[in-house]
Amino acid sequence: MTGSRASGAIFDLGSARKSLQEIERQISAPGFWDNPQAAQEVGRKRSRIEKRVAAGESLNTKSEELDVLLELQRDGENVDADIEALVSQLETEINQIEMTMKLSGEHDDRDAIVAIHPGAGGTESQDWAEMLLRMYLRFAERRGWTTETVDYQAGEEAGIKSATMMVRGDYAYGYLKSEHGVHRLVRISPFDAAKRRHTSFASVYVYPDIDEEIQIEINDKDLRVDTYRSSGAGGQHVNVTDSAVRITHLPTGIVVTCQNERSQHKNRDVAMKLLRARLYQVEVEKRQEEQAKLEGEKKDIAFGSQIRSYVLQPYQLAKDLRTGYEVGDVQRVLDGDINGFVEAYLAQRARTSAE
Repeated sequence: MTGSRASGAIFDLGSARKSLQEIERQISAPGFWDNPQAAQEVGRKRSRIEKRVAAGESLNTKSEELDVLLELQRDGENVDADIEALVSQLETEINQIEMTMKLSGEHDDRDAIVAIHPGAGGTESQDWAEMLLRMYLRFAERRGWTTETVDYQAGEEAGIKSATMMVRGDYAYGYLKSEHGVHRLVRISPFDAAKRRHTSFASVYVYPDIDEEIQIEINDKDLRVDTYRSSGAGGQHVNVTDSAVRITHLPTGIVVTCQNERSQHKNRDVAMKLLRARLYQVEVEKRQEEQAKLEGEKKDIAFGSQIRSYVLQPYQLAKDLRTGYEVGDVQRVLDGDINGFVEAYLAQRARTSAE
């Protein structure tokens, strides 16, 4: 495969370069910054295309290097190890590009907000919720993303009552949206003296960080704002002042909290960001329901339904109930290696969209 065909097999690099040139002309045009929201959207689009162009150019370079190595091999040079290494790199980069191209949703390129809540079951479920939190923190670390825990409510004996974190990185929401739903754990309980097998549930909610550019109307009269002392890790200011903020949206019953910042004002700002994202997601789900009714189809838009099981006893298996993808090494999954599940979900969504 020559350099020009390497990226061309995946996307039109020339077209991407032209699109980037057009965006640069828009940005340099007079009055571009008069509309900050539109300018921000164009800036995000430029960033996406720049990364795509860079990926395509990298493929071209490696493909040309491969052509040279193959020529040397034909001339009798011992370059087998170099060829094997370069082919492996090409396969990895091609897979990454193909995955990125599946992330074509409206907000897939945005940062993500991840909230985790244990189900019924007290300490068992709270411990499971904390295990999931650790799994997503490890996943984010593997991808080079940054995380910020904005709310952490510790369980009374172990685990967490709830946790919310911001995940910032390329296509964070696009990848993590696959985790939205109920996760089930089966194991021998470490909290049961009789060593019986227990089943625990926890809910994971994933929303795009929509910032300020999506207009969500929130009336002050619809809000109840409570302040309290922070209870999680946060430094010397914790439990000193009533800086933590809890906002309840009365019409929907949605509750968001933030206790990460020292300032009550900053915690309120973050809580409002979380609330806007939650309300936006509610509207998206309403539109999905209406569209399903119009199409006369039964579509799974019940994000609260169980999506994945993690079995530690009597056998080892993590299985996604939507795609059928499964892994026998559950501990590896709990250590943050969930790429296979994410890719299977995105591939399924891509196939469904194409039908």
